[in-house]
Amino acid sequence: MLTAAFSVASAYAQLANVPMKYDFGPGKVQSGYTQVLPETIYTPEKGYGFWPGAQLTGVERKSGNALESDFITSSKPFYFSVDLPDGNYDVSITFGDKEGTSTQIIRAECRRLLAETFSTPQGKIVKKDLTVHMRSLGIGTDGKKVLINPREVGFFHWDNQFTFEFAGSESKVCAIEIKKNDSAVTVFLAGNSTVVDQDKEPWGAWGQMIPAFFKPGKVSVANYAESGETFLAFKKEQRLEKIWSMAKPGDYLLMEFAHNDQKAGPNHLDPFTTYKATIKEWADEARKRGLKPVIVTSMARRNFDADGKAKNSLGDYPEAARQAGKENDVPVIDLNAMSSTMDTAWGPVNSAKGFVDGTHANVYGAYELAKCIVEGIKQQLPDLAKQLKPGLPTFDPAHPDPFDFVNWPLSPQQSATKPPGN
Repeated sequence: MLTAAFSVASAYAQLANVPMKYDFGPGKVQSGYTQVLPETIYTPEKGYGFWPGAQLTGVERKSGNALESDFITSSKPFYFSVDLPDGNYDVSITFGDKEGTSTQIIRAECRRLLAETFSTPQGKIVKKDLTVHMRSLGIGTDGKKVLINPREVGFFHWDNQFTFEFAGSESKVCAIEIKKNDSAVTVFLAGNSTVVDQDKEPWGAWGQMIPAFFKPGKVSVANYAESGETFLAFKKEQRLEKIWSMAKPGDYLLMEFAHNDQKAGPNHLDPFTTYKATIKEWADEARKRGLKPVIVTSMARRNFDADGKAKNSLGDYPEAARQAGKENDVPVIDLNAMSSTMDTAWGPVNSAKGFVDGTHANVYGAYELAKCIVEGIKQQLPDLAKQLKPGLPTFDPAHPDPFDFVNWPLSPQQSATKPPGN
């Protein structure tokens, strides 16, 4: 894992020295762009480059302009990092081959899905526009930091670099251009392992899939969730304070907690008293800051009764969340209900194809859960729904997609170790 020990202030100062336009390949370099070759390895001094160990090839074609006539490719996933200060950014990535085809998926940071697997036709060049969120540990300029847990030390989303992962059978990258975007609506996610950007295969969560459903330039998803978190721990660790420091009026705060809050211990909350009171506290504070709070009822565990129907293992917490929404006029996306419907549709045996264990989804399950969230946005958040990509079909949790629906080339980061929380 690459790291850079910069404060937020010094990172902003360095931005002027880090290029924001990159021309990939050995051919002629487009004016205003910085050339990137297979041997351009990241160093803190440069502030950009590939991770060491990538098996890269630079290719030059005879036709096309400087940006389109050459590219860098690999048959294996590869990573490109750029030092960036906190904030939202529009990214334009050029793919393709003037004399061939290409196939790739775009992920970022901890396997955050930005663009689903796509191919470029023979001889064609395409441009993918994305909007991404960058965050580091620092909070403001007074030295405060998010208190991450030991497993997060090597994570890609708490350093001072934004890391792109290119994977697919024939990924061909021609160029990258990055611009600051201060107007995009930021959708902040606060939650646990069922929401977080899971960093390793085969684990997945809906929060890392949802960015691919929004229009670029309009919405940036900022997933601050972490495995094992509760309402109280999230706040104690300054994760909520980090959100407040990054947010602006008009942004959203989606909250999904319960799996760990229901356990005995110092972070336990009682559903109809302290749990509801904490939801109200966060919602009130969000509104004071001009944010729009949203409650997400916690997704159902994979748990069935004797008749093969999904059985509640979250006690009174989903109902308490619904009541908190009604009592405080906060929109509720009822993921618990939708995921229970989906589990029943799968049944005890087939549901295992969407989960790694009783709580944690795999990539397919996470994608289906993200589709549930999209339906909740359509029903409960009409203004945000306008920023979803056009043409998204209605998703019925009672009729999930086929199990081979998601085309997801595996990331090199893999682990059999269960994330904290259950």
